[in-house]
Amino acid sequence: MISARDDVMVGLDRAASPVEWRISEGLVPYETALALMDTRAAAIADGVASELIWLLEHPPLYTAGTSAKAHELIEARFPLHSAGRGGQLTYHGPGQRVVYVMLDLKRRGQDVRRFVATLEEWIIRALANFDVAGERRADRIGVWVRRPDKGAAREDKIAAIGVRIKRWVTLHGVALNIDCDLSHYAGIVPCGVSDPRYGITSLADLGHAMTLREIDAALRREFENLFGPVARGQAAAESLVPSFPAT
Repeated sequence: MISARDDVMVGLDRAASPVEWRISEGLVPYETALALMDTRAAAIADGVASELIWLLEHPPLYTAGTSAKAHELIEARFPLHSAGRGGQLTYHGPGQRVVYVMLDLKRRGQDVRRFVATLEEWIIRALANFDVAGERRADRIGVWVRRPDKGAAREDKIAAIGVRIKRWVTLHGVALNIDCDLSHYAGIVPCGVSDPRYGITSLADLGHAMTLREIDAALRREFENLFGPVARGQAAAESLVPSFPAT
């Protein structure tokens, strides 16, 4: 399958071992998530831990990627964190499914552009489960939906993507808006996109009332179709983040 971003292929090589799949309940502090992600990614690179997909929510906050510009923070309504990922400013908060993706590209193909395109394809396929037509764009990372109800050539972003690669292990990942407070985006220029034709949306904003459980099931199903199997019996929610194992 070919993406609209030049001719980048989607789909990675399959790994020999299943990927661990974890879901945390409650709101996970951003600093905690970064520390756990760094520890786990290092263990994956060292060959002592399995690849991991971690689904969670954060309290309201802004994060700044490596290309963030100071003037794009319009109003510091929430704490601002330096993320270390690529990209610019974005928002995380309740009602948004954040998915941290820790995969070993040494085993799956050392092609970052292909990895990003595959993340987009993953979200596009998951949204199709709910009759939402997500699309990728050649000049804008993320997943977009057309909004003819707002006017000609209007589009809204429904999922942001930001990644970091350390020792060929991926960090960070995807933020999919389900039913978050979209007014919180007004404090930033999201992902550096200031063109008034392009806004932010969510499944709820599009008229789709979906639960996290339904979203997570679609994400897992489509992940397996694109990336390979998930380890069985490891999808139970982790309510106590400090006990989340690093290896």
